[in-house]
Amino acid sequence: MSESDTEPIVLLDEEWNMTGTAAKREVHRQDTPLHLAFTAYVFDDAGRFLLTRRSPAKRTWPGVWTNSFCGHPLPGESLEAAVRRRLAAELGCTAERIDPVLAAVRYRAVMDNGITENEVGPAVRVRLATPPVLDTREVDSARWLPWAHLLEEIDQDRAELSPWSVVTIERLRALGPDPWAWPVVPLRELPPPLRTSA
Repeated sequence: MSESDTEPIVLLDEEWNMTGTAAKREVHRQDTPLHLAFTAYVFDDAGRFLLTRRSPAKRTWPGVWTNSFCGHPLPGESLEAAVRRRLAAELGCTAERIDPVLAAVRYRAVMDNGITENEVGPAVRVRLATPPVLDTREVDSARWLPWAHLLEEIDQDRAELSPWSVVTIERLRALGPDPWAWPVVPLRELPPPLRTSA
């Protein structure tokens, strides 16, 4: 069992207020409760996106291509701190810039075996300060591609990406073709547990 399996996940009600916590290993099941998460989209200066493939060892959607990285903020943890923690854990690097660009994305998806994702949380745009060094327990592989090419790939075959990526990318597409022109979302618009975190 990895250390991350024992980390507390923030449970939410339908107004996205914190109702308690549960260990990560206990949350993802067939009746997964709604909980707090975030998804991160890494871009370089040219606007290329870092697409990653989840490790085959992951419990949910193993071996599936997805957003750059994702995670669950700990109780009382700020969004920025959560993003930096998971960036180090999955891609082995640091961030020069972290911007929330969607205040909250709600999604529920069910795997063939019945295990369910049921999450809400912001999407963040990230510029790396150092090159990625993949932790293969988390990320199987990665590739850079122009954002416009990713949108074309989604239009051709949505099944190739994680379900939460498809939902989030469609919302990001609506913000415009240049990822660095997307407006930053004020912290006050994030789900309640992330608004007052230090």
